[in-house]
Amino acid sequence: MDLVYASLDRRPAVAAPDPATEAAEAVQALLAHSTLADGLEHATALPSPSRLDLLLYLLTPGAESLRPEGSGGRDNQAAAHRATHLLARCHAASPLLRHRYLPPVPFPDHRAPPGLDSSPE
Repeated sequence: MDLVYASLDRRPAVAAPDPATEAAEAVQALLAHSTLADGLEHATALPSPSRLDLLLYLLTPGAESLRPEGSGGRDNQAAAHRATHLLARCHAASPLLRHRYLPPVPFPDHRAPPGLDSSPE
């Protein structure tokens, strides 16, 4: 299982939702819009005044996702890539997430896999 930390920044002009329900509503939106390919097993959320912090528990794909021996273990870049696309897709599909939070920012050093890069050639 891969664990990825992410956060969604609040929209400045939107009043903060009820902290007692905000985390559950955000997690429900993530679960509702995730797909089997995302491998989202579990998610937790913690609201703060300026953002919503998320922990995404992603199922690790088969052994092909492991780096060669001696290279430092799991391919964390692949987990970050899946989390980036999951958050972007869920933010676009969920009126609740779009209303409360700014669009997610890609993880640093994030590179799209071949075929998913939208830049013109």
